[in-house]
Amino acid sequence: MRITKISLLFLLLTLPAFCQQSAIIVEGPYGPAQKQLSGQKESKKISDINKKIEELKQAAKNEDYNFVRETALKLLSSGAQDARIERLLALSYEREGNCKNAIYYASQAIARQPADAQAYAVRASCYYKNSDILRAGEDIETALNLNPNYIYAKDLKNLIDNYENQIVKKKIQAKNKKKLPSWFLPYLLCVLALLGLLLFMHFKTLYALKDKKGTAYKGINIKEKYNFIRQIGEGGMGKVYEAYDTILKRKVAVKRIKPELLKNEHIREQFLAEARLVAMLRHPCIVEIYTVIETANSLYLVFEYVDGQTLETRLDIDNNLTLEQAKDIFSSVCKGLAYAHSQDIVHCDLKPGNIMISDSGIAKVMDFGVAKKLAGADKKEAKNLAGTPAYMSPEQQQGIMSKQSDIYSLAVCLYETLCGQVPWSIEGFDVETKKIVPLSKLLPNIPPAVDALIERCLKEDPSERVQSVEEFWERLSKA
Repeated sequence: MRITKISLLFLLLTLPAFCQQSAIIVEGPYGPAQKQLSGQKESKKISDINKKIEELKQAAKNEDYNFVRETALKLLSSGAQDARIERLLALSYEREGNCKNAIYYASQAIARQPADAQAYAVRASCYYKNSDILRAGEDIETALNLNPNYIYAKDLKNLIDNYENQIVKKKIQAKNKKKLPSWFLPYLLCVLALLGLLLFMHFKTLYALKDKKGTAYKGINIKEKYNFIRQIGEGGMGKVYEAYDTILKRKVAVKRIKPELLKNEHIREQFLAEARLVAMLRHPCIVEIYTVIETANSLYLVFEYVDGQTLETRLDIDNNLTLEQAKDIFSSVCKGLAYAHSQDIVHCDLKPGNIMISDSGIAKVMDFGVAKKLAGADKKEAKNLAGTPAYMSPEQQQGIMSKQSDIYSLAVCLYETLCGQVPWSIEGFDVETKKIVPLSKLLPNIPPAVDALIERCLKEDPSERVQSVEEFWERLSKA
């Protein structure tokens, strides 16, 4: 009995130390163990995607493009966002002869990773197959600038150069076959001399009046006329500065176009013609271009200065806006865009970054720098490649722009304004059918009328979309 008491006393004395040594650590749902598990899951997800991409690369080497296409589409549908997947998907479509989809996914890859030389080369190959040699040449030059040792790009450039040389030879041969009368050459020289004299007199007068008309003029030191205060933006075409006009005593915004965009004289002249065209637009809901200044080495656009912020900046701060807030902004945007369309000018690059909201609350459409004048008897479409891929319509990806292309971009902007993301980045977007997730499934208080409007404006066929900006606003205002 005595021994038992001593044993019991010993156990009581050693029990706390024993418990302390064998204590069990129990962590809550937000403790380190859960965080580590979450990190492991995310790392595993990234690792799985990388493995799939390696499988896609190997399949592409083995020319198993059916596997590449099916697997890539599944990855994109599951929410994977990687320029490599879109580039490999574009490659599979290009090799199967589906240039339309190849150009679309190559453009998406470029938008996500602008330094992707392979995506530029795939898109150039499709343009070449479509006999669109100008755009093919531009893309292949970009690919080689990014990767001068890219053998596939070099081979494709040789094909493009040979194609252009053959066209030139054919033109020369056709010209040589035509026999001209002996009197034609002297007559032509006389006509050209007369035209040259008339043009000289015309441009001499025009040059003297250009400052007053506010179009474009040369021979000035821009820093003598404008005091540059600070850089306020930068885009694909160049940098934008806040400046002060020392002659007219007012603030202005000055955009300096990237010199590399103006190396080609034809492109330079085309850009000047388009800038002068847009300078004719005068509307309270459009940021006005005051003048175009051409110096020896640079080109500048001088804009109206607007105190405020872009819609893109507003969304960066607030993430998304209510329907009523969006209506206040898009009321002005639609007025400005409708006016431009009434002058047969399409914007071609409508996005939140090109919508300025002034401190007074009025929205203004800006940066018509890539706008096009509709040509032809029916004035339905212009041809060129311009814009931002995430906001471009399917036909614009092919270089065809129309008023319905702007309406497509307008609908993408509205979707992003209401939920904070473009439709293509929302989980659940069907990549194959281009079926978007309705806003009413993401946000409360979004009426079905808004879903119906956006769905119709994002139709692949331009003839199935809303046909005018006025109709777009009428349906939005009543939603």
